[in-house]
Amino acid sequence: MALEMQLALASLSVVAEKPLMMRIGINSGPVIAGVIGNSKLSYDLWGDTVNMASRMEHYGMANSIQVSDSTYRLLQDQFLFEPRGAIDVKGKGQVEAYILTGRIPR
Repeated sequence: MALEMQLALASLSVVAEKPLMMRIGINSGPVIAGVIGNSKLSYDLWGDTVNMASRMEHYGMANSIQVSDSTYRLLQDQFLFEPRGAIDVKGKGQVEAYILTGRIPR
């Protein structure tokens, strides 16, 4: 989905005749989910996995999909990655990060 989002943004950038950029962060692991609110209900996710995904986005580069080591290990046989190396992540210290660059051709 993240790769498709990049393609859609590139197309929109051409149509809008403006350079549009985004950062995407992905992490994998357990989450807690639930509905919050009484009158206006909202579905939300919590947990360390969500926080790390947010950090991957925050510390990522424009127009890149930065993933955590746990996501890399799950997807390394299906997708192409470039190692980013260790990055300093608030509350976590040094963590390995990778840039998702595409799907492995079948």
